[in-house]
Amino acid sequence: MKNLLLLTILILFYCNNGQAQALYFPPLIGNAWQTVSPESLGWNPAAQENLLAYLDAKHSKAFMILKDGKIVIESYWNGFGPDSLWYWASAGKSLTSVLVGRAQTEGLLSIEDSVSQYLGNEWTIAPPEKEGKIKIYHNLSMTTGLDWNIPNDDCTIDTCLAYRTEAGTEWYYFNAPYHLLQDVVEAASGVGFQQFTNSRLTVKTGIRGLWSNYVFYSKARDMARFGLLALNKGKWADTEVIGDSVFFASSVQSSQNLNPAYGYLWWLNGKEKYRLPQTQFLFDGMLVPAAPPDMFMALGKNDQKIYVVPSQKLVVIRMGESADLPSLALSSFDNEMWIRINAMTGVNPVADLSDRRKLNLFVDQDFKLQVSDIQDIVSLEIYDLASRKLISGSPGFSISTVPKGIYRVRAMSVTGLPFYTFWVNN
Repeated sequence: MKNLLLLTILILFYCNNGQAQALYFPPLIGNAWQTVSPESLGWNPAAQENLLAYLDAKHSKAFMILKDGKIVIESYWNGFGPDSLWYWASAGKSLTSVLVGRAQTEGLLSIEDSVSQYLGNEWTIAPPEKEGKIKIYHNLSMTTGLDWNIPNDDCTIDTCLAYRTEAGTEWYYFNAPYHLLQDVVEAASGVGFQQFTNSRLTVKTGIRGLWSNYVFYSKARDMARFGLLALNKGKWADTEVIGDSVFFASSVQSSQNLNPAYGYLWWLNGKEKYRLPQTQFLFDGMLVPAAPPDMFMALGKNDQKIYVVPSQKLVVIRMGESADLPSLALSSFDNEMWIRINAMTGVNPVADLSDRRKLNLFVDQDFKLQVSDIQDIVSLEIYDLASRKLISGSPGFSISTVPKGIYRVRAMSVTGLPFYTFWVNN
């Protein structure tokens, strides 16, 4: 019976991760946007109702899911509608990242340049030799070394920006250095940031919105368009928007080792450790355990969300009030929502982004989990089918406390490439 269930899971997994469809992109002007029904994708209608009821109860205003660029779900609540505007909060950081990448492509700046090259000397009250070492890259990766322990971390005047430590040696989620990236782009391009956005982004993608005090406001579909742009690695169909595939790839990879779950103003799932805003703690595990490991995210205050999942060709966006307690980026809402999305789609959230060699697991006479045939595995993690991590360690750890059942195992090799496999504990 267990083997039959395992076979069923494997069939569902590979059917849902089969040959990729070409991405669809809506016209730049107008409301036309192709749709696909959840039923045609085999999604569970009862679980869909549960997801939407949950979103409604959690003070959502807008929610969309795109599959291969087409709208599968588009829902609005609480007086909000398709033409309503809402703020992105810090989800707009990722939009700024794309525009910095565009400015670099045009040769207006390099992220290796000192920020002082564009803002002038004494834009901080740090010693001149320390200030000069702060590069645009450090603003993108939240590693400027400026002192974040101030009453207002949005303050960008020089007296709010004091030296704390060498650039690149500490990660802290600090708004002011991010805000100054827009000032850098303005200085480099000679035009206002709104004009730069319109001329480099809007005309190529149809993403329309308004910057006000460093915060972007738009309709829900504009947010979804941005997620689709990111899903296509910074291109709108065949039109180059960033124009630098290396920059985009770098922006959705770990930008430093201090917080592996942070790129260039993008949050990254699937990392073994992460830091959060307003803390100096390094937490173990993925940001959103129930979500696919390859997912990257634009996260904003009060649960403004853009999720991009390349392995499933999904874009998910949410606008609204705070789902629970106010938060600056990640909250428990992320994981709770993804549990419900998984129940609806029927896709195992642990995406198969692995080394493709076959991973054979067996339990020895001492109830220890071992690996055969492959010698370079350094760690194993066992997850249940709700994507909760139960136990981990080097090959050879005891599984005596693991109940009988079917599990997903993530194994890391010395090359850093993960393996994923199903395992039946008899």
